[in-house]
Amino acid sequence: MLKNMGKNKSLKNPYPLILASTSKYRGALLTQLGWEFEMMGPGVDEEKIKQENHSPSELSLLLSKYKAEAVFVIRPDACVIGSDQVLSLDGQIFGKPKTIEKATEQISLLQGKTHELITAVTLIYPKGHISFVNRTRLKMRPLNLSQIHSYVKEDLPLDCAGSYKLESKGIKLFEEIEMNDHTSIIGLPLIELTTHLLNLGYSL
Repeated sequence: MLKNMGKNKSLKNPYPLILASTSKYRGALLTQLGWEFEMMGPGVDEEKIKQENHSPSELSLLLSKYKAEAVFVIRPDACVIGSDQVLSLDGQIFGKPKTIEKATEQISLLQGKTHELITAVTLIYPKGHISFVNRTRLKMRPLNLSQIHSYVKEDLPLDCAGSYKLESKGIKLFEEIEMNDHTSIIGLPLIELTTHLLNLGYSL
């Protein structure tokens, strides 16, 4: 658990804020909002749930709920944020590659095509819960194997679904991106999340 993240500790929040994640990317995004928060790993067996034959949207939403619920059981006084992101190419789900070989394979399948990033968020707090889904469509450039090898070696996107880092050199791989919130690509759609937190009483 990482405690007391965020920039402005003087703001009065209606509930302690907890991010049900150990992701450095999501933690950095939530820090932008300036609210003090904690991070807790939810301990959800994601691989087991991924084997249950859910659609990409269903899977992302379920995982965001399970993550939030797992932490809320421990901290029922808090507002817990659970988030999950699924990359879908024609219904096929892509996970984190973990190896250079798998990253090369994933980009080879994505190159020249349009895929979708589905990011689901669930908020659970003492008086209720909120869930929402954000979708981003991305068209990757046609790439040859040499270009793919060069990118993977340079950016090492081994912990990113789809094997690219848009916040880094991965932006070069794309011809077109359709989105309504650029932060959703990194894993936490801050615009809609902020709207819900403001409605719950968090100070702007």
